[in-house]
Amino acid sequence: MNPEFTRLQELGSIMELHGRDLIAALLALIVGLLIAKWIVRGFRTVLASFVKNPAYVATAANVLNILLLSVVLIAAALEAGLKVQPVFRLVMVVFLCVVGLVIFFRPYIPSLPFKVGQTVKVAGLLGKVEGTTVLNTRIRTFDGKVFFVPNKSILNDVVINYWYTPTRRMKIDIPIRYDQDLLKAKQVLEAVMVEDPRVLVKPRPAVWVLDLSNGCVMLGGRCWADNTKYWQTRVDLIEKVKLRFDQEGIRISYPHIGVHHYPAELEDAEAFHELAGVQSG
Repeated sequence: MNPEFTRLQELGSIMELHGRDLIAALLALIVGLLIAKWIVRGFRTVLASFVKNPAYVATAANVLNILLLSVVLIAAALEAGLKVQPVFRLVMVVFLCVVGLVIFFRPYIPSLPFKVGQTVKVAGLLGKVEGTTVLNTRIRTFDGKVFFVPNKSILNDVVINYWYTPTRRMKIDIPIRYDQDLLKAKQVLEAVMVEDPRVLVKPRPAVWVLDLSNGCVMLGGRCWADNTKYWQTRVDLIEKVKLRFDQEGIRISYPHIGVHHYPAELEDAEAFHELAGVQSG
């Protein structure tokens, strides 16, 4: 008799005897994994709102995920008709070993310094993280391009995470002319920042004279805002400062070059005196 036909007969006999149990176990496994994934995702979101340390959140979520997977595996094994006690012992041994590895070796496992949805600058790219896998990270830049960056390159590069802290300081640098009222300009710039409700009260907005060069007095306004409102607040403040300076009669400086014109007679006279000085020397 053909060995392959014999194997098919054996498989058919097994399916006839245990097919219903195997199908029930498979359904329990699939449904349990989906439910476990949904529970872990919600747990991570809720815990992140109370715990600010992302490492603790990740560790707790991983432990819960392993626990739920253990429960799902036990339920699937029971549906398959296996004995409860051996399966439970095996799953608990595996669960304790994995939890121990996660707790003790978590600080030594490299992790990406950002989460999905955060704005980062890495590998020369500035954009929002759309997704991560074991091999790469998907970043969408603000002009609509999508880049897949290898995680190895990210871990070996300098990463700027603009969303790691809840607040961010913004710079409003405004050049004014030398003949303008310096104190008044500082007061107006500070008032514009203080009046905006999105600007944080602490630290208080401040204005300094940054430089006296390039034909202007460079004023530097510094204030803080929530990370989520940083960009819109900054562009609005620049527009408000320009309009307020126009109302107050404060003239903003701009790059310019001074050109001096001398009459031809004066140029000839200066050339004659220079030549006479050289000859007499």
